[in-house]
Amino acid sequence: MSRVRSPFFGCIYGLLRVTRIWGLSRATVYRSRVETPKDTPRRRPGPLGACPDAELADHIRREIEASEFHGEGYRKIWARLRFSGVRASPRRVRRVMREHGLLAPHRAVSASAKTHDGTIVTDRVNEMWGTDMTQTVTTDEGKAYVFVAVEHANSEVVGVHAAKSANRFEALEPVRQGVKRCFGVIAPEIARGLRLRHDHGSNYMSEDFQSEVKCLGIEASPSFVREPEGNGVAERFIRTLKENLLWVRTFRTIEELRVALVEFAERYNKTWLVARHGYKTPDQVRAEQLAVAKAIIAELPLAA
Repeated sequence: MSRVRSPFFGCIYGLLRVTRIWGLSRATVYRSRVETPKDTPRRRPGPLGACPDAELADHIRREIEASEFHGEGYRKIWARLRFSGVRASPRRVRRVMREHGLLAPHRAVSASAKTHDGTIVTDRVNEMWGTDMTQTVTTDEGKAYVFVAVEHANSEVVGVHAAKSANRFEALEPVRQGVKRCFGVIAPEIARGLRLRHDHGSNYMSEDFQSEVKCLGIEASPSFVREPEGNGVAERFIRTLKENLLWVRTFRTIEELRVALVEFAERYNKTWLVARHGYKTPDQVRAEQLAVAKAIIAELPLAA
């Protein structure tokens, strides 16, 4: 119709006039003029990005193989790709990982009818720690108990310990390590303002444990199952510890286990990526927050 001449003026109507009168888009007309071969494979609309999907899948496999941790999700793989110079959106990384079976396995949890808006993480370090215990086995000495203390702000491991017994004194060891690490010395009231999240185990609820925690100035904060007051930070680290150390290595003695735990904690604090802090490591988050706090203190006027 656009090439038909007007009988009155003797000129063609033109595509612009025809599409405006018919209420059509010119882009639709131009698109219909290009015939797509029948055997053309379908693909997602839009640009492909820095590389095709097959090449991106190869980059993802290399990042997964090079990582020192198991079970990292697509967001951390996306962050590692970005650090390596491979630019791709998080949604595309997730899609490619799903299509190639590279997503981390997870266990589906049935949703509870009760919901809450609370959170157990904190914005600043040295506000709340979580402590918990798990078990493993050594070949020469049998069962061993592993105790951890984890910072709620940056997921930093502030203390880790292994022992033959699971009594209250062994449970206190990672807390003592954390106080020495973060406050410099073990002394009465040295950790005032810090809260300690723990479960209702007999070693944590014992009088000796509670008395020493109180002496250090720490406020005990017992947890509740599936509530905002849960001990999820420490429990999530224990899962990472099992997947990357306890389930993949064999230990002869408890001392060998303890040395491996200390080495793993140091590597974890230096290289583990914390998503809520812009994929920074726990050590980086603590150093930045302490630097800001020192700068604020330096600007305060001296007391008269």
